[in-house]
Amino acid sequence: MSRAAIVVNPVKVDAEALRAALTAAEKRHGWEDTLWLETTVDDPGTGQSREALERDVDVVIAAGGDGTVRTVAEELRGTETPLALLPSGTGNLLARNLDLTLDDVEHALDTAFDGTDRPIDVGVAEIRDGDGATQRRAYLVMAGLGMDARMIAATDDDLKAKAGWLAYVKAIGTVLRDKNELRMRYQLDGGRVHSVHAHTILIGNCGSLPANILLLPEAAVDDGEFDIVILRPEGFLGWLRIVVKVFWENGVLRRTSVGRRLMGADHEVRAMNYLKGRELVLRLSRPEEVELDGDLFGRASAMRTYIDPGALRVRVPRD
Repeated sequence: MSRAAIVVNPVKVDAEALRAALTAAEKRHGWEDTLWLETTVDDPGTGQSREALERDVDVVIAAGGDGTVRTVAEELRGTETPLALLPSGTGNLLARNLDLTLDDVEHALDTAFDGTDRPIDVGVAEIRDGDGATQRRAYLVMAGLGMDARMIAATDDDLKAKAGWLAYVKAIGTVLRDKNELRMRYQLDGGRVHSVHAHTILIGNCGSLPANILLLPEAAVDDGEFDIVILRPEGFLGWLRIVVKVFWENGVLRRTSVGRRLMGADHEVRAMNYLKGRELVLRLSRPEEVELDGDLFGRASAMRTYIDPGALRVRVPRD
């Protein structure tokens, strides 16, 4: 008989209801009792995922928000053990980009026990702080420096728990009053070094955000590359062009053949620079906040990030 492990963030789920749903799913599919492993403040999923691998389970289910999913995936990367998603919390960004069901626990568990495995890419970030210490972390959706990371740092956690993604609206207002810009040099795929001033840089393995926002329209989780956008608006009109590009062109026009014809073959916005690559090296003029999949990882003075192609198996529904 097969056996699963579930890494549960107890703050994000109804444990009693989930246990009942697990028992029913195990009976439906003829699986053994699932290994139940809860995250803690001190260990958000690393030790639990390692225990699941040591117990040689057939699938590891991440039941929590984006942080739980990222932590579990970091341990499963490069193994044959698949990751199944039981979306919880406010973001669920990987599940959204894989078009998985967000609010159906029974369907999510059926997928975990009887789905098929899809290999996806994993982003790896080597983050060096101002003292020269380096940490290596994986991410599945997006890495960001600048305004993006400062917005997350300024978000009220209690308000986020109550209002979800609306909590970021207040944080955006706070960050937009901050006139600090990123001053950095970057090198893409070993090419020449570029110097740039920007408000933020985002490196994405996925392109879609909540509220149907398509930030990186050409990003795909399994193309062996990441997509990069550098935001450098000049004043109110620059921000307005970015809003029109993201919400109207990417969010509406690009989704239909008629809309794509209206956009034309090449309709770039000067305030947004799009790049593609497999390795990006950044050096910053001063340490800046860095975020991976919505979690902060301190301040980076430099960062190297690269794609590990097909390094994670994700359980998705059968056709």
